[in-house]
Amino acid sequence: MSIVANGSAGPWKCGIVLHPAGHTRSPAMHRAAYQSLGLNASYETYDVPPEGLDQAANYFRTEGIRQLAVSIPHKEKMMAFVDELEPVGRAIGAINTVTLDGDRWVGTNTDWIGALRALERIQPISGQRAVVLGAGGTARALTFALRERDCEVFVLNRTVERAEVLARDLDATGTGGLDRLHQLAPDILVNTTSVGLNEDRSPVPADHLRENMVVLDAVYAPEQTRLLRDAQSCGAKTVGGKWMLVHQAVEQLRRWTSLLPSPPSEAALAEIAAIMALAFDEAGKSA
Repeated sequence: MSIVANGSAGPWKCGIVLHPAGHTRSPAMHRAAYQSLGLNASYETYDVPPEGLDQAANYFRTEGIRQLAVSIPHKEKMMAFVDELEPVGRAIGAINTVTLDGDRWVGTNTDWIGALRALERIQPISGQRAVVLGAGGTARALTFALRERDCEVFVLNRTVERAEVLARDLDATGTGGLDRLHQLAPDILVNTTSVGLNEDRSPVPADHLRENMVVLDAVYAPEQTRLLRDAQSCGAKTVGGKWMLVHQAVEQLRRWTSLLPSPPSEAALAEIAAIMALAFDEAGKSA
């Protein structure tokens, strides 16, 4: 299938903006999906420090980027550069997806969907007590997702003031520093901090974990983080960041391809999740 972009035959330009860019596996995943669907599209990595986002946003518009994934540390600041915010992106206060619809950039968030699908692969989560570690854009999406399932959510962060802002915005139950975890005894623990990214550290002491707790680590490099290994050792159920990444990426692809004359079916997108997961694994081998 050849997609017509800006009036000329050629690949649609897509990509991801983040900083630093060394760990991302999104390009491999999306390229594999495009190939499977027969889409004539490219997917590039844009390593942009925070102070360069304004200039980069102008570049993306000039280049006619059709879909842009937004990752750390830009999920909150990117909201200022879109023409339209979908209600879910506005409610979360962070976006990870920008799609060019006509001549307008539309911002939304698919992280929360990816998180729910990843968690509910393990078990139902409605009405449980959850702790979210961190207070950035990913923490906002996870808090929103958990509140959508009527969970009691506590946001713990090194800077408590940021946790308090997040909790107020998203109707979380409570806040505190990271040292409060042992008092809360959550059913679900989610790490959205960068602790453990390409390092053998955990944001949580191993003795704060317990059997039957569900632990999701949004960090996916390495795939088995120290937090996940410690959780498995005490009998907790674990969810790797890989599955959150895969499911949010499938939702990004669904949104983008819904603009095509013949969008892929839901069944086709379900197959894409397996293809993206395999591409994630292969990219990890070559990292």
